[in-house]
Amino acid sequence: MIPIQVDPSAVASGVNNVWVLVVTFLIFFMQPGFALLEAGQVRAKNVGNVLMKNMTDWILGVLVYFVVGAGVVTIAGALTSGGEFGGAFAYVNDPTAWIGWLFGAVFAMTAATIVSGAVAERMEFNAYVLFTVLMTAFIYPVVVGFTWGGGLLSGDGFVGAALGVGYLDFAGATVVHMCGGIAGLVAAKMVGPRKGRFDADGSSNPIPGHSMLLAVLGTFMLAFGWYGFNVGTQATVLVVADDGSLAFMGAELGRVALVTTLGMGAGGAGAMAVSASLQGKPDPLWTANGLLAGLVAVTGAVPHVTWWGGLVLGGLGGLIVLPAYRFTVDTLKVDDVCGVFAVHGVAGAMGTALIPVFGADGFLGVNQLLLQVVGVLVIAAWTVIASAVVLGVIDAVVGLRVTEEEEREGLDLGEHGVSVYPEFVPDGARDGSMTTDGGELRTDGGAAGQTESATENDDE
Repeated sequence: MIPIQVDPSAVASGVNNVWVLVVTFLIFFMQPGFALLEAGQVRAKNVGNVLMKNMTDWILGVLVYFVVGAGVVTIAGALTSGGEFGGAFAYVNDPTAWIGWLFGAVFAMTAATIVSGAVAERMEFNAYVLFTVLMTAFIYPVVVGFTWGGGLLSGDGFVGAALGVGYLDFAGATVVHMCGGIAGLVAAKMVGPRKGRFDADGSSNPIPGHSMLLAVLGTFMLAFGWYGFNVGTQATVLVVADDGSLAFMGAELGRVALVTTLGMGAGGAGAMAVSASLQGKPDPLWTANGLLAGLVAVTGAVPHVTWWGGLVLGGLGGLIVLPAYRFTVDTLKVDDVCGVFAVHGVAGAMGTALIPVFGADGFLGVNQLLLQVVGVLVIAAWTVIASAVVLGVIDAVVGLRVTEEEEREGLDLGEHGVSVYPEFVPDGARDGSMTTDGGELRTDGGAAGQTESATENDDE
């Protein structure tokens, strides 16, 4: 028999492409995680609206990112680095680019979905749809162009080249998560707080979500998908060595997987400790948010830092998430329902800025630290300005907020004509006389009139 001749490069390319597809599907699984996390933190009368927004993020987001967004990445990168962008949309007709496009698309959908948790229970659905379209077509792609697209902050960009280094954000702690968290903060501010969230003197009142169970289950689903987010970004599994043999990138994959896991655990432990200290008892929902904040904090750092650096960064993310939320609500007076600015914005900024301090090969240098800080500020400034302008235009065209009547009866009925929990709503009742948050009827055998325990991000 004549031995079959196999091209090692073809084998490596095939395995790597299959790996990217598998982790892309895993990242997509974060969408139902976000849906459950957000649904659990709103009142039952608004669950359908949250689910509708999460489906819309994916449905419209992938279409817009294919037709417009991915091309804008190339244009933004070229304009801020002196490059060419004539072939910005060549991927549309290039089958060899479609796997890479899909991998980029699931990141874009994550950034868009983060916003929905901040504006839950009062944003007009049509306005949210328009913002999702512009988020995936313009706001997020420009951030990618500045960084992964070879633009402003990359080694070839105007700022990166001036400092002689490139911006480090491996899997999107700032490119994806901080961008989404800050866009959510701006949107929540411009839409305004829910009715009853703040008293006349500015003090905040808790508005409990309807299911801590859904929120925590959603957290675990997100954590599972996060391995695709972080480990999957290490897209090269096999390489061709100098002698022509195939080499497995085990050390690189191992570091990313370990730092991701340690950051997750440290974030949850940090938030558990802070909630116990500030509230007297460890809070399950804050522990869940701390777990996510720990993941966000290490997402940009996973291949660049030591294992103990991952522990520190993840722990810091968990430690600051509750104080950051209280700052958002009590100082900024922003009703961020799911705490997306604290979890995704603050933790992402902190973790990415500190990457050089915990470099796997030692301190990465003053210029690298400076670029990290500048990069965080540039991405934050762009997101704030672009989001504010886009939301201002949407407000003028269609309005950002539902009517008081719709908010009172719930966005499920007001915006979609459905009820996710119909057993809580008597036939024909749309006047708000009976709530849809479980406050009157119980399905667990409890006495009528008892209310479910608070599941909101509040320590009051």
